[in-house]
Amino acid sequence: MKFLKTLVILIAATTLCSCAAWRSPSGVKQTGSIVDYLYPDAQTPPALAPAVVKLRPPVKVGIAFVPGSNWNNGLPEAAKMKLLERVRDAFSKHAYIGKIEIIPSQYLKPKGGYANLEQVARMFDVEVVTLLSYDQVQFNDSNTLSVLYWTIIGAYVVHGEQYDVQTMLDASVFDVRSRQLLFRAPGTSRVKGSASLAGVSEKARAAGSEGYERAVDQLVPQLQSELDQFRERIKNNAAYQVENKAGYQGGGSLGWISLAMALLLGGVAYAVSRRR
Repeated sequence: MKFLKTLVILIAATTLCSCAAWRSPSGVKQTGSIVDYLYPDAQTPPALAPAVVKLRPPVKVGIAFVPGSNWNNGLPEAAKMKLLERVRDAFSKHAYIGKIEIIPSQYLKPKGGYANLEQVARMFDVEVVTLLSYDQVQFNDSNTLSVLYWTIIGAYVVHGEQYDVQTMLDASVFDVRSRQLLFRAPGTSRVKGSASLAGVSEKARAAGSEGYERAVDQLVPQLQSELDQFRERIKNNAAYQVENKAGYQGGGSLGWISLAMALLLGGVAYAVSRRR
């Protein structure tokens, strides 16, 4: 009888241990590094020699996600395009920005470097490219209490699985010809929650998508601010040369109004001089 009790206890302990080991803490990481893409053979980005950046408003801009480090590089393409459209809208509100092209992921090769970036810029006829790098980590863990209840009662009843999704997005704006970083804007988010064992995978995927959306919510205003500051910064900076394209007046409708006022004042002055 004593032997039978001991055997039952050993079997129960083994079962609980195996259940706990089966649902051990785990995590999923998705990353697209701008350093790995632009400088694939370097431990750190090389120091670029200062170069004069020549901008010709209205500037033609391309927007793309940096290629992931593996085949499973995070968001589906449709979700990426939706996020890129939101970034595009941030650029479209500025008069000195011309056409804006959203570049699908398949045109950017992992570890492609500046050679690939320049090739894509020529293909889409853009002068400046905004690269969105990303880093998302999903932590999944189960505490001892939840494992115990899951073992005895059932996984469909107890909310024992926890998930914590942390996301970082960074929009880096490069002048392709000079290979100079013009400015950057970050966005971060954190999504936490819990779900049953049966539903944790679906909830974690939804939290991952929500994490990117929230990060873009934070990134867009930062990008708007950087665009305004960049326009002011280059006015008195010798490192930048600005030459408007033909037909661009540099101030949208205000530029045309100023031109009309100048012509009107010039006409008045000419009439006054004729009377004298």
